[in-house]
Amino acid sequence: MQVEVLDRETCFKGFFRLDRYRLRHGLFAGGLSAPLTREVFERGHSVGLLPYDPVMNAVVLIEQFRVGALEHPAGPWLFEIVAGILEAGEPARSVAQREMEEETGGSVSELLPICEYLVSPGGTSERTSLFCGLVDAAGMSGAIRGVAEEGEDIRVHVVSCERAMTMIGDGIINSAMPIIALQWLALHKEEVDDLWLE
Repeated sequence: MQVEVLDRETCFKGFFRLDRYRLRHGLFAGGLSAPLTREVFERGHSVGLLPYDPVMNAVVLIEQFRVGALEHPAGPWLFEIVAGILEAGEPARSVAQREMEEETGGSVSELLPICEYLVSPGGTSERTSLFCGLVDAAGMSGAIRGVAEEGEDIRVHVVSCERAMTMIGDGIINSAMPIIALQWLALHKEEVDDLWLE
């Protein structure tokens, strides 16, 4: 299928960037579409890490303010997993390890890839590489972490796997990245435990 970019301009550049495209794309019935105008939110690509302690049967979640949830009925402080933006040329695994240290104060000793997915391809180019990481979660709960220069104010929570799944069902965990990661763990927990509890 063919894509013909007729024009691209940057409409806004700040903390993030917004580009406007004029393009035509291939049609399933053949030929090309009429010219379309679409805006794309450019924020770079991201890495997510679900820190899992199989000995404690627990995951590490972080809680922080998110401006995109400002109008959400439950408020803008979200329960999430460790995550960060992928810098040019940086391996996704390195981002997972760096963000684990910055956001929880802990370290990850092994990483299992979960998946790579497009966050919201109707309006942003962002791709996320998602991992599950082996951690020792003892003593992490309640810590306040984050990089001050980046405006981060993060509270660390260690919760049982069962409680984390209940938090999804209750709408307490309500963003895509932690839901995808936790549901993956629920499906693969037995094999992950076999691997990491040897």
